[in-house]
Parts: sequence; structure tokens; C-alpha cells
Amino acid sequence: MENANRIVAEGIAAVQSATDLPALELVKARYLGKTGELNALLKTLGKMTPEERKTTGAHINECKNQFQSAYNQQRDALNEAKLQQQLAAEALDVTLPGRGENIGGLHPVTLTLQRIVELFHSMGFTVADGPEIEDDFHNFQALNIPPNHPARAMQDTFYVENGNVLRTHTSPIQIRYMLDKKEPPIRIIAPGRVYRVDSDATHSPMFHQAEGLWIEEGVTMADLKAVFTDFIRRFFERDDLQVRFRPSFFPFTEPSAEIDIMGERGWLEVGGCGMVHPNVLKNVNIDAEKYTGFAFGIGLDRFAMLRYGINDLRLFFDNDLNFLKQFQD
Repeated sequence: MENANRIVAEGIAAVQSATDLPALELVKARYLGKTGELNALLKTLGKMTPEERKTTGAHINECKNQFQSAYNQQRDALNEAKLQQQLAAEALDVTLPGRGENIGGLHPVTLTLQRIVELFHSMGFTVADGPEIEDDFHNFQALNIPPNHPARAMQDTFYVENGNVLRTHTSPIQIRYMLDKKEPPIRIIAPGRVYRVDSDATHSPMFHQAEGLWIEEGVTMADLKAVFTDFIRRFFERDDLQVRFRPSFFPFTEPSAEIDIMGERGWLEVGGCGMVHPNVLKNVNIDAEKYTGFAFGIGLDRFAMLRYGINDLRLFFDNDLNFLKQFQD
């Protein structure tokens, strides 16, 4: 028994001296392992009398329980110390000010589009949409653009598979809408991305356009001038804004006109317009003898540049946060 007492005392002392979990496990193996010193004492029981075996065996088990209790206590203490060390390393200073959340804003072109759509909604126009990859019929043929027209040239149009193109204007939306609706009255605004082979400070190979269309009995050029003049004065919030319509040519309108406004440095072109060509109405199965209509097209990027005083179109596509933050509400 004295031997058992000595061994358990040494074991408990070794347990209490262990400074980390690996060292503690080594101490446990030394005393409670299969060949450990406390378990080795059990092998001596076979040489004892039954009475001695009973007393000595009970004492050895008590020593093992004492060692196990000391081991458990030291293990828990080391685990707690490790946890506290980890918590201290990962501690957060809750007295520091928070980083806050960055609030995003809409792109200036999107803001411009929203304003234009709202203004035309107030005049009874609805928004129409269509695909950006178009076939030859919707992008050219139906709009009275002949096969030899310069707009079909490779240097002006992006061609893709199967003779399709990236739409060069949003006019195909008007064609699709008229074919689907069948009968006037038709009053729509068609905004969207369009593509042309062009790139500089005022042009981009991808840009945004909005076109308007009004088809009904008795629609005249006077209606076109009245609607667009009212729109553009409300857009720029200037009742005295001078607007002029210069004679021009477009295959899909007749007569046609360029639209100018008076800016700080003189007249500035902002769009094109005209009365829908009878051939276009025939191509969408609308009676050109009964119905007339007008169409116009404007560049959303150009309107955004004018509204916000931006002189380089490329700023819209650079994704410069310092630039875009200026347009947050």
C-alpha cells in the first residue's frame, strides 16, 4: 500500500506540474496507460491471499481514482486557460466607432432614363422592350432601310451569327410592338442599349437610346413638335428653352427632322424625328391611308451629359466610385 501511495503522490504532482495538454497526456499514459505504474500494481495481486487481494485491490483502485480526479481537474484548468487566451487574442474593442454601411446610388444614365420615362408616362406613353440581338427584318428591312444603305456596312454595325446584328437603334422594338398590337392607337416609349462601331469622348460602341412612337388617325407633324417641345422643356425644367426642327433625312420617316436646342454655346443637336414612313406602316400591316404617326429618337447618354454637365461620355463606363457618388440622393 505504501508503494501505491508513493506512486499516486508522484503522479498527482506530475499532473499538477503539466503546463499544456500534450504534457498532461504523457503523464496520464505514464501512470494509467496499459503499462502505467498504477496499472502495474494490479499484476501483483495474483501473488496475494484472497483477503490481501481484496484490501490491496480496493486501495489501488482508490489511488487510480485520485489520480483520475487530479487529471480531470488539471485538464479542465488547461482548457479554460487556452480558451481565455484565445478570447483575449480575438477580443474586439466595442468602444471603437463602427465602420458604417456605404449606401449606393443609381447610375446617372439610369436616373436620366427614369426621368424621361416618367415624363412620357404623364403624356400617356407606355414603355416597350425587345431583344438586343435582332434579325435583318426588324433592324433594317421593316424600317425601310435598303440593302445598300450605309447603316448596314461592317464599319457601322456589329454582325453576329446567322446574319443577325446587335441592334443599332431601338426602332426594332417599335416594329415588334406594332406587329403584336395589330391596330392603333399606339403610343410607346422604347428605351434600351444599342450598339454601333464608334468610340471616342462623345461616342461609345454601346450606348443608350430612347425612341418614341405615336400612331393614330390624324396625327401630324404639329403633334410631334408639340409633344417633343413639351417633353424637353420639362426635362431641362426651362419653359423658355428654344427648340428647333431642321429638315433632314431618315429612311423610316418622311418628312424627317433633326432636333436642336439652344445651349450656352449655340444650337446643339439632341435627337432625330419625323412622320413614320408609309412603307414602315405597310411592313407592319397598318393601313397607311387611314393612320399616320410620328417617331423620334434621343440619346440617353447625351441627355445625361447635358443634364449633369459632363463632357466625357467615357466617365459613365469607368465605374469610378468618386464620380458616381456625386449622383447619390
